[in-house]
Amino acid sequence: MVGTTEDRAKRVFGDHLDKATAFAQMLTEHGVERGLIGPREVERLWDRHLLNSAVIAELLPDGCRVVDVGSGAGLPGIPLAIARPDLSLTLLEPMARRVAWLTEVVETLGLSVTVLRGRAEETSVVEELRDSDVVTARAVAPLERLARWCLPLLRPGGQLVALKGESALEEMERDAEAVRRAGGTRPRVVSCGAEVLEVPTTVVLVERAEPVSRREAARRRRKDR
Repeated sequence: MVGTTEDRAKRVFGDHLDKATAFAQMLTEHGVERGLIGPREVERLWDRHLLNSAVIAELLPDGCRVVDVGSGAGLPGIPLAIARPDLSLTLLEPMARRVAWLTEVVETLGLSVTVLRGRAEETSVVEELRDSDVVTARAVAPLERLARWCLPLLRPGGQLVALKGESALEEMERDAEAVRRAGGTRPRVVSCGAEVLEVPTTVVLVERAEPVSRREAARRRRKDR
């Protein structure tokens, strides 16, 4: 692991560290009063939030289309956008005050990011964001619900990246059947940022399965009965 927090931040954000620092400052000054983070989180913004979010960039292909569902304070979406400006990134958030915050951050930092108000399960959102390459989610919902909400936004073969922490393996095993029924396949747990973070970021990856024929779907339903 790289030594100081500053060293780790430089390694993750590189030439864009100034924008990451500005985002951390915005969260420090306004995050608690605007209900975006808890008071205890201010002292651990970098390792627990910014770097924890940004290191999942190692999982994302160059130039891919990413949707951050339930973006909230902008995690993991804003750190991803800073670390990987090549991404085509949409921050999806249902609450108006958080949409206002995300819009403010994007404009202040000069990020090429779209902010959209809505919920992943809404028909209009699915129509607009469908066929994305990657959907990210952090502290949004249990995996079973995430799969139902997020998989329809993905192209076949696209990937849900759910930041889950210590509960990742237990949650993946518990919700495996629900994920399969939602159209997910190949669920697995991976760690990101092991060379940078003292506690690596643990995520559950789920791919959207290829579509099946009506005959095959009927056969699977009969088998499940």
